[in-house]
Amino acid sequence: MKILTSADAHLVPGLVLTGAAVAAAILVSSQVPVLSALTVAVALGVVVGNLPRLPDRVRPGLEWVARTPLRAGVVLLGLQLSIAQVLGLGAGTVLAVLVTVAVTFAGTLWLGRVLGVSRGLSLLVATGFSICGASAVAAVEGVVDREDEDVATSVAMVTVFGTVAMIALPVTFAGTGVGGDLAGRIAGAGVHEVAQVVATASPLGASAVAIAVVVKLSRVVLLAPLVTVVSVLRRRETTSRRPPIMPLFVVGFLVAVALRSSGQLPGFVVDLSKPVTTLLLTAALFALGTTVRVAALMRTGPRAFALGTCSTLLVTALAITTMTLLS
Repeated sequence: MKILTSADAHLVPGLVLTGAAVAAAILVSSQVPVLSALTVAVALGVVVGNLPRLPDRVRPGLEWVARTPLRAGVVLLGLQLSIAQVLGLGAGTVLAVLVTVAVTFAGTLWLGRVLGVSRGLSLLVATGFSICGASAVAAVEGVVDREDEDVATSVAMVTVFGTVAMIALPVTFAGTGVGGDLAGRIAGAGVHEVAQVVATASPLGASAVAIAVVVKLSRVVLLAPLVTVVSVLRRRETTSRRPPIMPLFVVGFLVAVALRSSGQLPGFVVDLSKPVTTLLLTAALFALGTTVRVAALMRTGPRAFALGTCSTLLVTALAITTMTLLS
């Protein structure tokens, strides 16, 4: 393990602050499971970043955390995915996932234009709501033109609207008599965060939870091509510093998926990657949260909330329709 050298000593204050924030975020999340550690970390970052004076000595470390651990976390996310699991869902379910993700993403971008939401924020919301919540927001934020507060706004909406879906869908399932298998597929296709998917499917039993998680992870597989497409479009539109066609961390994500799919990874490596991924992404989102300014965030609040409402209704309706007709 690399030890910080004297040249890296300026990073230490920011790393210490981040470590304390990550510990606090995980503690809060363990006591309030509806709040993911990633969401709590962003909220803590916003609070810290808006203190009367944030010491300048912590900024270099925070800037480093917002880049390197973020990309490492996205790479490790790939170890949670197996192509065999996705293919095992059947062609109809895979097609339903593809339609739901594609239409939600495109529809949210269109709604963002109609509502007057900035393109950067619309892209972050579209990615987070169509793919995998805060993790997707963290993955795409480096290849889009966005304001710092857009990241915090997007993650906050993932929490708010994912929680609403987590409460409303089980009530709907119970009232309409939807069975566990179909309910699990709908939850996996239409709810934002993995933890929220589990909570949504739990009232219908372990088998519903199992299929919901696999369907959810099939959406995560689409993260790499989506980030690549966004990056390519940005290259076409800018004459300044262009992002790579496929960012290196996305290549790493695909390699990780291939390793998991090969069946050669020991089980303990896969199990260990899950908490490590959470730690890395939690740290990165805290650091990103510290760059947010509340005054600027409030100016976009009503329009962003309207976009989140419409996007949630869209992804939920698509999940119900496509899974009922195709799976």
